[in-house]
Amino acid sequence: MNILLVGSGGREHALSWQLAQSPSCAKLYAAPGNPGIEAHAECVGIAADDLDGLVAFCTAHAIDFVVVGPEAPLVAGLADRLRARGIATFGPGAAAAQLEGSKGFTKDLCARAAIPTAGYRRCTSAAEALAALGDFAIPVVIKADGLAAGKGVIIAETRADADAAVADMFDGAFGGAGAEVVIEEYMAGEEASFFALSDGTNVMAFGSAQDHKRVGDGDVGPNTGGMGAYSPAPVLTADLEAQVMDRIIRPTVATLAADGTPYVGVLFAGLMLTDMGPKLIEYNARFGDPECQVLMMRYAGDLAALLYAASTGALADAPPPAFASDYALTVVMAANGYPATPEKGGAIHGIADAESGGVRVFHAGTARDGNTIVAAGGRVLNVTATGRTVTEAQARAYAAVDKLDFASGFCRRDIGWREVAREAR
Repeated sequence: MNILLVGSGGREHALSWQLAQSPSCAKLYAAPGNPGIEAHAECVGIAADDLDGLVAFCTAHAIDFVVVGPEAPLVAGLADRLRARGIATFGPGAAAAQLEGSKGFTKDLCARAAIPTAGYRRCTSAAEALAALGDFAIPVVIKADGLAAGKGVIIAETRADADAAVADMFDGAFGGAGAEVVIEEYMAGEEASFFALSDGTNVMAFGSAQDHKRVGDGDVGPNTGGMGAYSPAPVLTADLEAQVMDRIIRPTVATLAADGTPYVGVLFAGLMLTDMGPKLIEYNARFGDPECQVLMMRYAGDLAALLYAASTGALADAPPPAFASDYALTVVMAANGYPATPEKGGAIHGIADAESGGVRVFHAGTARDGNTIVAAGGRVLNVTATGRTVTEAQARAYAAVDKLDFASGFCRRDIGWREVAREAR
């Protein structure tokens, strides 16, 4: 197959690395790609949000299959436009992509389908939200309804913090994403990420991971798009995974199918493991970032064939995904100032040295300045290693981090800390 991968981040670098190894992939393109993706695909200068340009490219280059990495083009309807031209596409149409595009849409679906999740209120004005806060205990969670690049979630520890978060969102702190907010009860427990593939009718589990959202060691500071992850997440046991499939994933897919908006692609369920069982925090309509990196590091099958089966209604006939038994752990190297105002342009050296011993450095926000790789975004590199334990994978990843020369970058030094502590018992 001739395949087009849409996107330019660390997730897409990991996907390109796996897709290029797939026996069913004849030619791989990436739009727009990044300096790391260049090693695996022919990069073309079309932005991920240039829907007209992407559709025209697919027509001109006889593209058989499109894998959409980021969420924004899915919410904008890229998959619908490609399928209308007979091009198989991995990713939901715009209607189903509202699972990520609107947190309120997802909460309403959960209510209709009796999917376990936090209690909530949807609010369309600051006055309505401030009044609704009186119905919630503190701490309370306040979310911008729309896409906010993983940053539109505030856990307010005091009523004053909650009032300030509401004011910020309706004042445009997250752009149009905050035109509506969702207020949710705070759920206590441990978070985990679960992935499943869907062809619109059938579903297939696709592994677990645990992300680290806060910017600082010890889970302090503002939320980010993710500072690191490891896979699998042992806290998500086989029994809990079965509960997630039966109580969360299958009812979601069945409800969307009944609504006439079948979900095709990967469902990324952010979960809270509570005393009452797993509850849905929110959905993403694409592979997580950096969770995708650790999943791809462990994946051992023909990724292109499996994603194509999900995209063509053939998932029931596809073999289950094959993963290595080793753990994978990734450390995000971010630019100083992230997540507020990341410093761009910092030179990066030592990537080849860091990749020794089976470690992979996935490019997230990088660019070329002549022959030098430089920072071009907030999250810049994903240093990813494997090991027989999380402790071993962590040690290998940080040994690789220490080989990098990235003076204007930083990372958390405790990725995987929960499982490392459990392994030490």
